[in-house]
Amino acid sequence: MYRTTPPVTRLSDYQPPEFLIDDVSLRLELDAEQTAVDAELSLRRNPAATRGNGDLRLDGEHLALEAISLNGRALTPAEYQLEDDHLLVHRVPDRCRLQTRVRINPAENTALEGLYVSGGMLCTQCEAEGFRRITYFLDRPDVMARFRVSLVADPARYPVLLSNGNPAGEETLADGRRCVHWEDPFPKPSYLFAIVAGDLVAVEDRFTTASGRAIPLCIYVEPGNEDKCDHAMRSLIKAMRWDEERYGREYDLDVFNIVAVSHFNMGAMENKGLNVFNAKYILARPETATDADFAGIEGVVAHEYFHNWTGNRITCRDWFQLSLKEGLTVYRDQEFSADMGSRGVKRIEDVRLLRARQFPEDSGPMAHPVRPDSYIEINNFYTATVYEKGAEVVRMQANLLGPERFRKATDLYFERFDGQAVTTDDFVACMEEGGGIDLTQFRRWYSQAGTPQLDCEDDYDAATGTYRLEVRQHTPSTPGQPEKQPLHIPLALGLVDAEGRDMPVQLAGESQPPAPGTRILALRQPVERFEILGCATRPVPSLLRGFSAPVQLCYPYTEEQLSFLMAHDSDGFNRWDAAQTLAQRVLLAMVDDATTAVPASFLDAFREALQDETADPALLAEVLTLPSEGYLGEQMTVVDVDGIHRVRQALAAAIGSGLAAELQAVYARTRSEEGFDLSHAAMGRRALGNLCLAYLVRAGDAQGLEQAQRQFDGQANMTDVIAALRTLLEAPDAETAAAGEQALAGFYERWADEPLVLDKWFALQAQSSRPDTLARVERLLEHPAFSLTNPNRVRALIGAFASGNPVRFHAADGGGYRFLGDRILELDPLNPQIASRLLYPMTRWRRYDAGRQQQMRAQLERILEVEGLSNDVYEVVSKSLE
Repeated sequence: MYRTTPPVTRLSDYQPPEFLIDDVSLRLELDAEQTAVDAELSLRRNPAATRGNGDLRLDGEHLALEAISLNGRALTPAEYQLEDDHLLVHRVPDRCRLQTRVRINPAENTALEGLYVSGGMLCTQCEAEGFRRITYFLDRPDVMARFRVSLVADPARYPVLLSNGNPAGEETLADGRRCVHWEDPFPKPSYLFAIVAGDLVAVEDRFTTASGRAIPLCIYVEPGNEDKCDHAMRSLIKAMRWDEERYGREYDLDVFNIVAVSHFNMGAMENKGLNVFNAKYILARPETATDADFAGIEGVVAHEYFHNWTGNRITCRDWFQLSLKEGLTVYRDQEFSADMGSRGVKRIEDVRLLRARQFPEDSGPMAHPVRPDSYIEINNFYTATVYEKGAEVVRMQANLLGPERFRKATDLYFERFDGQAVTTDDFVACMEEGGGIDLTQFRRWYSQAGTPQLDCEDDYDAATGTYRLEVRQHTPSTPGQPEKQPLHIPLALGLVDAEGRDMPVQLAGESQPPAPGTRILALRQPVERFEILGCATRPVPSLLRGFSAPVQLCYPYTEEQLSFLMAHDSDGFNRWDAAQTLAQRVLLAMVDDATTAVPASFLDAFREALQDETADPALLAEVLTLPSEGYLGEQMTVVDVDGIHRVRQALAAAIGSGLAAELQAVYARTRSEEGFDLSHAAMGRRALGNLCLAYLVRAGDAQGLEQAQRQFDGQANMTDVIAALRTLLEAPDAETAAAGEQALAGFYERWADEPLVLDKWFALQAQSSRPDTLARVERLLEHPAFSLTNPNRVRALIGAFASGNPVRFHAADGGGYRFLGDRILELDPLNPQIASRLLYPMTRWRRYDAGRQQQMRAQLERILEVEGLSNDVYEVVSKSLE
């Protein structure tokens, strides 16, 4: 049993640090097994803090202290005290210099926090609390210091030595080692510290800022990967230009460096001037990366660059304010990607992710506000709520203010808080002042958990041409917050006439009708009523356009209205949402009654969409994609795992057989004989063509099966290859399935030396709906290419099975749950962050039938009984069982 309940950190207990650190001098003598770290901290007492007893308490974990001195004088053992995770220095003067020397072992650091080994290189990950694994420090975000770093290493082993800031010289030491100096002129918290040392090659370019400064740009990769950096470099340059044009933010250092590493717990890290990336979000060429990979690289490169101002120059006061930097920066990268491609498609992608990850989080045991109230382990709060819902909260403020006032408000934020560690309240105050708006009630979005529900009713008075809309808002209770207050919610409304045209939305009391289009209605009360004048005919309401708020919308649309909006709504997001709602109704009806036939009207709506040759193919692919099994489960009181899978497969087959001619025509139209193209149009054609192919093969269409094999054999690009391979593996007949197995073997043989491509190979098998998938996954654990210490590989196999394969993970015999429980117990001692994140599918055990509930709960209880469980896993499991 976990013997001691870990301490809880609470927002209400925040106190300013008793000491501040102005300057840090670090010297790291780098070695994979024995790295020595000399640190000198220039400290002063914080005038804003309550004065304590004069002792200095520094954070530190897994450090071997070899020397300590204060103002140049070595301390006696009586003058300091070592604890498991702290160094206490007694009776420290108000201003002083503290020197320490510690030794660490990066090779043993499988948690990948602090300094660790990735392949043949040394690298760091310090967010959130990894710097304390490098040296003793005030490891909290509201302590911002200027860093000067010296890296000493054998040049044969580590020819490239990088850190934050600007290069500040180098020399060769008497023993032949090389010493490279870096200096960061901007104060930063310790979580933004970074170093990388290794045998790396640089792909170089330059960017000229708006003020005319030429900035060298370097992406460092392992030798042999130089040809996979072009897209990442182009994305970086586009992001730098966009940030200047949209927000007036210019890059501030003399160089900008990125390093791609193969072992990384996250996607990337925004360390000042030295971004460290999971290789997945840097390395790409058409033969090895899919369109989704290319899009992910563009978005993540932009995200980490944008952090230079929203996260680095202005950072969080404490970790409860994490969304201050992450929610704002996610919003910024979403807007950047929307400007680079299709705004409507990007919005669909973002909302699909929000609904798949954040909405379930908001209704589960780990529900928490965008600004959490408490935590045991901060690593557990890098969540969809903090990131994706946080971005929606920023988006709502941007929409309420409008483009000009939002830019004025962000300019004020940058000017007022540059170089400071601040709070979400500080950000909202700038939105209020710069936008001239009262956001007092809106602040509840940061402190109140749960997904609000909007229940809408309407009526139409033909005699007066008046359309009336009533909206009720309600937020369900969440752990620790049984009662909810009404929120300030922007509801984007459009009214569509019988010809498919937008009507003016003229509210009662207004003398002049506005131009036809979308109108933002402000909801503040539990019930709001709106009267809209001048409606010559009854309109079809297009509610929540652009997904103007992260809410669940309930309106009694008829099938005819949904089909109409799917075909005619001017808002691309609502066209997609109408199609999703229509498909959802069909699928859930088929789950309820296995004899239910696919409505002819549903196939007619799909047929009409397929025949529209003027439609954006990327948007059309989204509109014609069925809701995922996971999303359908969220719409049910008790998730019917097997029923959902059965009917979704049946509906896909019905589409494939009933619309075979139309699907073949679209597939042919989307095939291009030209070279690979990363334009939005080309990516959209590939997405639409591969969707059509999947429907055809699901129906057993002979021509479709032949086309899938030919597409795989053609090896034109990884997008088409993976789509064809997945289609073949999921084909319903045994002969084609055998061909899929043969293709799978050929795929491995071709790409065995490409780690990121092999991740796809593992994931494809883990997500297969075949009955033997669990046995296959268990065998793959023994594959020579699998390693529990590589987070990407763990996510590709174990994560893909548990989170991406509902029907097999949730098999009624409980085998999937036992499998995951075993893996969590293996991973927890190695990498608690990854272990805790893999647990998510079992945290919502209450949503399933009694048999599955019992088996998931048994695994959670088994995990909780293990002595020495990490705080990361303990927090998730204990909250799930409350």
